[in-house]
Amino acid sequence: MTDAHDTHTVADRRGGEAAAMSVADASDLAAGVVENVETVVVDQHAAVEHVVTAVLGGGHVLLEDVPGVGKTMLARSVARSVAGEFRRVQFTPDLLPTDVTGVNVFNEKTREFEFQPGPVFANVLLADEINRAPPKTQSALLEAMEEGQVTADGETRQLPDPFVVVATQNAVERDRAYELPVAELDRFMKKLQLGYPDREREVEVLDRAVGDHPIDDIEAVASVEDLRRARAATAGVTVERPLKEYVTELARYTRDRAALGVSPRGSISLLRASQGRAVLDGRDYVVPDDVQAEAEPVLAHRIRAEAGGTLGGEPARTLVQRALDRVPVE
Repeated sequence: MTDAHDTHTVADRRGGEAAAMSVADASDLAAGVVENVETVVVDQHAAVEHVVTAVLGGGHVLLEDVPGVGKTMLARSVARSVAGEFRRVQFTPDLLPTDVTGVNVFNEKTREFEFQPGPVFANVLLADEINRAPPKTQSALLEAMEEGQVTADGETRQLPDPFVVVATQNAVERDRAYELPVAELDRFMKKLQLGYPDREREVEVLDRAVGDHPIDDIEAVASVEDLRRARAATAGVTVERPLKEYVTELARYTRDRAALGVSPRGSISLLRASQGRAVLDGRDYVVPDDVQAEAEPVLAHRIRAEAGGTLGGEPARTLVQRALDRVPVE
């Protein structure tokens, strides 16, 4: 087990080097982002923590719920808490893949084609109501989310580091939306639901909304370099072999009992989210409680409970809970 104040150097997913801050400093950074977001988002502490641990673990987040419960506000608040480039795309039925990734445009003066980057070239991309766009446009994000790059006309371009997608999804108007491809769902580390606030918290929301909205005053509490170094610290968090075996058995449990179970990518995501949870708690090692806290939002949306069933529905969440109840921690 490493000391919490050790400094590690780890390779990011594109082969570059990032000098890690200490786990203690990364924990302070994460707590600062959570606190900053909660000046805007009321009564969603668990959801805010889940988004932050996903970002620390190098993952993307899908927020699904009814309109008006704060999905977009949560995404914007997290994005504005980091002093990086933030771009927003409103997904609509007429949106084209090149509207997201970029396109080559012929320059009359130079008589050459020039690449015009799309909004995907940002540190944080808010894909608002992602299921409003057809599958072809949704799929434009597949390479970006998995490999941190975009290929256009045979040329591959790297995206900024870090690169995070926070997408929202309308859970009500299914007849006016498109189901996300399974391959894209699997690239989201977590899928979260916010729900309605209770009476007291809703009154607080109304209090904050009178006059200037608090989102207008939120300021960054971390730089892009801070986040990059915090991610490096998270990647260096120790995961002992018994915990890797535990995560493997959880995934295998779902595969044996569902038409579509958790993929190896899902197992990796659970470990990385658990590392993020450990950092949030100020530890440089993962414990079973971290895995169990992260399991449902990381695993449930990857499961098709039965043939013809829906991804991420109640049967899938029930299956994840049953796996947690029945798979022993060695």
